Amino acid sequence: MSQTQSQTQSQTQTQTQTQTVPQAVQQAEPKTESTTESTTESTTEPTIESKFPRGLVIRLIAYLFVGHLFAFFVYLLFVLGARNQ
Repeated sequence: MSQTQSQTQSQTQTQTQTQTVPQAVQQAEPKTESTTESTTESTTEPTIESKFPRGLVIRLIAYLFVGHLFAFFVYLLFVLGARNQ
């Protein structure tokens, strides 16, 4: 009995694999009709892909400011160190 059960299970597994592959292929294919419609509709609204997240912009500005402040401090150390020689 175990051989028939294993054969039945292997047959059902192969059937489910063959059924899921076409669904994955259909999902992977680009839909030309919906993409052309969505690009014409969303030309006025900025999408998430076209603008940076707010947290990233704030972090970028903060890192630039702190980086320049640190560079100025190092420059100041060199200038003051050169005077004392």
